[in-house]
Parts: sequence; C-alpha cells; structure tokens
Amino acid sequence: MSDPVAVFDQDLRAFLEAYRGEHPEDVLIVDDRLSADQDVTALVWELAARDHHEMLVCRNVSGFETPVVTNIFASRVRIARMLGTDVAHLHAVYQERGADLRSPELLETGPVLDEVVAGQDVDLTTFPLLTHFSSDAGPYITSGIIYAEHPDTNVGNLSYHRAVLHSPDELATSLHSRGHLWRMVLAAADRGEQLPVAMVIGAHPLFMLAASARVAADVDERRIAGGLFGAPLEVVATPRYGLGVPASAEVVLEGVIDPTRSVKEGPFGEFSGYSSDRSTNTSFRVETVLRRSGSFLVDVVGGNSADHLNLARIPRESEMSERLKARFASVTALHYPTSGTHFHCYVALRQSRPGEARQVLLAILGWDPYVKTAVAVDEDVDITNDQEVLWALATHFQPDKNLFVIGGLPGSPLDPSSSAEGTTSRLGLDATRGPDFAGTRIQIAPTSMQKARAFCDEIFPSSLGWSR
Repeated sequence: MSDPVAVFDQDLRAFLEAYRGEHPEDVLIVDDRLSADQDVTALVWELAARDHHEMLVCRNVSGFETPVVTNIFASRVRIARMLGTDVAHLHAVYQERGADLRSPELLETGPVLDEVVAGQDVDLTTFPLLTHFSSDAGPYITSGIIYAEHPDTNVGNLSYHRAVLHSPDELATSLHSRGHLWRMVLAAADRGEQLPVAMVIGAHPLFMLAASARVAADVDERRIAGGLFGAPLEVVATPRYGLGVPASAEVVLEGVIDPTRSVKEGPFGEFSGYSSDRSTNTSFRVETVLRRSGSFLVDVVGGNSADHLNLARIPRESEMSERLKARFASVTALHYPTSGTHFHCYVALRQSRPGEARQVLLAILGWDPYVKTAVAVDEDVDITNDQEVLWALATHFQPDKNLFVIGGLPGSPLDPSSSAEGTTSRLGLDATRGPDFAGTRIQIAPTSMQKARAFCDEIFPSSLGWSR
C-alpha cells in the first residue's frame, strides 16, 4: 500500500483548512461581490484561460449566506495530493487505495444532523444555487450525489445527477447514464413502488471522487470511499428511510424518486461543451432536508471545465490504465485530454511487434463506451500535451495505413453528434513510428535546459497575484 492519506478527517472543512495551510498558493479566497448568475463560472473560465486552476472559496455571492466552494478537481496535482501521491503515480494509487474496500461505519449522530427540516416545512426555494451558463434552464445542483439501495439486493450505489428546482419540495433530475440507479428505479417500478434516495450536496473530496468510480452493480461506492480514506466512511442514517450518508456532509436531501412521474429538466451545459436537454425528466420529491450549521455550497463547475472533466475521468483513466497494462505490457501511459472532453483518449506504448498499437486501440474503443477517438503514440511522446500528440500525428501517421473506423457502437447519450439511439462510430489512429520508421528526434541537453529555466525564472517569476 502507498502512504496513508495526509488528512484522515472526513470533514470537508477540515480538508480545506489543512490544504490551505499546506498549499496556500493553490486556494483562492474571493471576497469580491459575485452574482449567483454565471459570475462564478466566468471567474473559473477566465482563470483557466490564464492557466490558473486554483480551488475557489467565494465568500460573497449575492443572496447567499453560505460560502461557495468550487473548482476542487480542476488540478490533477491537487487530486494527487488528496491521495498522498504525485501526478505520475495518480492512476496506480487511486486503483490501489480504491481496491481496499472498507464497509461504512454507522454513527449515532454527525454534523449533517445539526438541522433537520421535514414534511411541509421543506422549502427548496431558499436553497442557494448557482446558474452556470446563460443557456441553462435555471440554477442547478451540480455536485449532487444520489445514494440509493437496490430494492432486491439492498446493495448501495452512488452516482452524480444534475438537478434543477421544480417546486418547493421537488427537484427535476436526469438519470442520463442509464446506469445502476436507473435499473434500481425500474426495479422499484416493477414492484409498484417509489425508490427512497438521498442526495449528498457537499462532502470530502475523496468521497466525491469515489462516487465517480465505475464498478459493478454489487459494489457499494461508499466502500471505495473507505479505501481512499484508509478508514471506513463514517455515515449516519437518514431520519425517514435509514439511508447511510456521510456524517459530516454539508447538506443531504432525503426523499423518493417516483418512476411514474415526469417533470421537465434541462437544458444544462454538459461536459461536451454544449447545452444538453437530453434527459430522463425524473422527479425527486424531497421529504427531509439535513444540513450542518453554517453549511457550505459545494459546486462542481459545469460544462467542459477541468473541474467537471477531472472528477469523472480520473477514475476512468485509472481503471483503463490498470486494465491495459495488465493485458499489454507495452503500454506505458494513458490520458484523456481536456480538449477531447470524454471522447478522446491518448495511449503511449513501447511497441514490441507490428500491429500491437492497433490491438491496444481496439481494446480502448471496446472497453470505454465514451471514447470515440483513440490515438496511440510512442512512449517518448508526452500524452498530457496536445501539441506533442499532434506532432506525432503530423510526422508518424499515414491515413491510408494507420487508421480504422468501427461503426454502430453504443456511446454517450450526451454526445450531441450521436444518433437518436445514442450510437456512435469509433476511430483508431496509430501515430507510433512503426518498425520501418527512419528518423532521429531532436534533443537539447538537460544541463542547457536547466540553465534556460533558471534564466527565465529570474526574469519571469511565478506570480501569486490571483490570491485575494
């Protein structure tokens, strides 16, 4: 096992305090007045354009009595620090820790039970929400993690689902992934029942990361959270349905999904960079609100932001990297670039025989239903740098020999170019040099590069001017 996570405390606030103490340059405290209508998203977009990806704590959002914490996952370096490692070992450590499944520990009480509102006193219109894009249907919950238990097996499941206010006690949400929660809802419908659920809005980042894991239906992601923490996830039972939710969560909404009721949901700015109104238009009726005193609003920046993409793709990358390396010893690295949202994948390998790159590409396109275009390059190409991958395509790739297309495969329903049934085609591009390639890559001596870096660092020192 790798070294334990630096902060064992499962409390978001303890994490924020500890992380800011260790890495003050990576947390931006914003006291300027911001509107709840797109100002926070605009700030994240402008920071990213300047190659800044700090975690944001916005303490002065108009109409909010609570701070907004967002952009948590925008930096791979920050995510690696959460797991007590570095970016080079992020995939391996995530898989290693996540595989150390630990069942949740039920506590009698916790901070999330500080304030409990139930029944007719529930009023979601007072809940602080952000509008992320001008094309959105309204203010959205973007960090909502729904916990449910299968009505036949009682196995728990965590999954992310966007949600917009429909009425004072009802949210409209989308079970767009058609995943485990969707099947739980169908199982409840077969019984003529509603499905009890709890939506967690704000918790420790490792819990949020665990909720993105892609695992079999018989694996409760709360056990993965325990592995990431290095200790069982501490949970409390919700008052009405006894669902085990993080004891130190900021807010939990408890209620039911009604399989027979349809409510309008969308459009919302999705990871593709397009506004999407593809939705299951699902009703979530809220019967109980649990809230810790002075609760924070934890936001995940929508659209094709690094925050949104990293939260979903790092578990996917970690799984795919482990599977590929187990099957193909030649694979050295895997990366899903931000430029390709969830639809592109780069793989680096040390090819030992003709056709091996094509075999690896086929495995990626077959295993991951989101990936539409996969590019294979040699191990000396930095796959975290789009420019290097494009250089490999420009200098190693011949279209008549090194590409293949597969059609009619299931894809993402949120891909705006997919068919009405959600099918897509897949493209494999072999940009490795191949056995008959003739050419020597130019290089600069490491000592000369060190001198150049020192010179530039002196003239253009790193600016911390974004911290306010």
